[in-house]
Amino acid sequence: MKAFSMKNSVFLLAILVLTYTLHIEAQQCHPSGQIMGTNPPPDQCNQENDSDCCKNGKYHTTYICSPPASSSTKATLTLNSFQKGGDGGAPSECDNQYHSDDTPVVALSTGWYGNGNRCLTYINIHGNGTSVKAKVVDECDSTMGCDSDHDYQPPCPNNIVDASKAVWTALGVHESDWGEMDIYWSDADPIPVALSFFLWHLVDAHPILYIEAQQCRPSGQIRGRKPPPSQCNQENDSDCCKDGKNYTTYKCSPQVTSHTKAFLTLNSFEAGGDGGGPSECDKQYHSDDTPVVALSTGWFNHKSRCHNNITRTANGRSVAAMVVDECDSTMGCDEVHDYQPPCDNNIVDASKAVWKALGVPEDNWGWLEITWTDHA
Repeated sequence: MKAFSMKNSVFLLAILVLTYTLHIEAQQCHPSGQIMGTNPPPDQCNQENDSDCCKNGKYHTTYICSPPASSSTKATLTLNSFQKGGDGGAPSECDNQYHSDDTPVVALSTGWYGNGNRCLTYINIHGNGTSVKAKVVDECDSTMGCDSDHDYQPPCPNNIVDASKAVWTALGVHESDWGEMDIYWSDADPIPVALSFFLWHLVDAHPILYIEAQQCRPSGQIRGRKPPPSQCNQENDSDCCKDGKNYTTYKCSPQVTSHTKAFLTLNSFEAGGDGGGPSECDKQYHSDDTPVVALSTGWFNHKSRCHNNITRTANGRSVAAMVVDECDSTMGCDEVHDYQPPCDNNIVDASKAVWKALGVPEDNWGWLEITWTDHA
């Protein structure tokens, strides 16, 4: 009888693991619904740490899932107090206890919290060039909000690591910059040595296949500076750079699929608008009544999508719009960029015409989770 060689076994195992890995990486977490906000009763909604309060009539997206967790999971770090009387509200879900702000503890978005599966385990948090280990003690609820049980705060986004002050201190972030930061996290338990060795050789042997599972990582940081007087157009609630604050930059964007997850933002492409100079594709301005967009640097891809249409889907509708500009993810906080921060790497920056076509009420314009694809 012919022996089945170790080489063949490893190859088959490689295919199985690669297929599973790519399947997990390709999964997308879609919204599960929306919650209509109501104004909190008097003296409700603790705004410590700049916590948001629900607004009457505003829709808030809910999720029952989070992006797939990996050995380097991208997330947004936020600030929370787990102490009694803090903006965290009730005792932590995992142990029904309060925790000191001086203890490195976190709450995870619903999907990552996993019905308590990560309760009282540790995760590694990587950000600002350093790492810290923190204990999971609570859920950042992505499924519900805007009620007394949730301190009249909106549902949590699905990609949040909500951390105590001790975590921010350990990461070496200046207190004036506490609040929101791009990070990566992983479960503190390491990958078994044998599997780690195997995956290393899998990547080495199949780089073209494995590239589909790669993540878009930050390329650096820009330190903000205060805009000169009368600079930084704040039309459409545009951000202005803050002196000394570090802003993450990207040369890439997430992989484009048939349903690419993104955030829709609001921009004016007219002369004198908050978009600044003429559009990158044609050096022209465009009316706010025309459905046009700017894409984050990776998706803009050296003008390869200029004057192509893309289709955006949100709010139960789809609309096509032409790509005319780049939302620069690599630079910012200077005159050329109207003293605004670098763009995130997952932005579709759209004219008012796009928001109207999606049927979004005008008082909710500004920030909306969508999917998009290249127009057929």
